Amino acid sequence: MKTLKNMDLDKVAAAIEADAGQALPGLREALAEAQAGVAGRVHTPEQIAARRPGRPAGSKAAVTKQPVTLRMDPEALARWRASGKGWQTRAAQALEKQAP
Repeated sequence: MKTLKNMDLDKVAAAIEADAGQALPGLREALAEAQAGVAGRVHTPEQIAARRPGRPAGSKAAVTKQPVTLRMDPEALARWRASGKGWQTRAAQALEKQAP
C-alpha cells in the first residue's frame, strides 16, 4: 500500500471528486497539508486496534468521592445553587470544615 507521501495528490483529488460527483473546494489544499504532516495524524487500522480501551492512564482521580443524600431547607439549597457552578464542591468543603 502506498503511503500518502508517495501519492500523486492531483490523481487522488480527481478520484475523490469523481466519486463525489462534484468539485470539492479546498480538497487539494487539505491533501497537501495531510501529505506534509500539518493536518491531523493518520492512524493505521493496526494502531487503532492496539489502543487500550477505556480511559487514558492517570485520568481518574486516586481518591473518589461518594454520593450521599442530604436533606436541606429549600432556602438553603437555593442559596447554594445561586452561588454558581461548583456549589456542591463548596458545600462539601464547608461541611468538612465544620466536622468534629
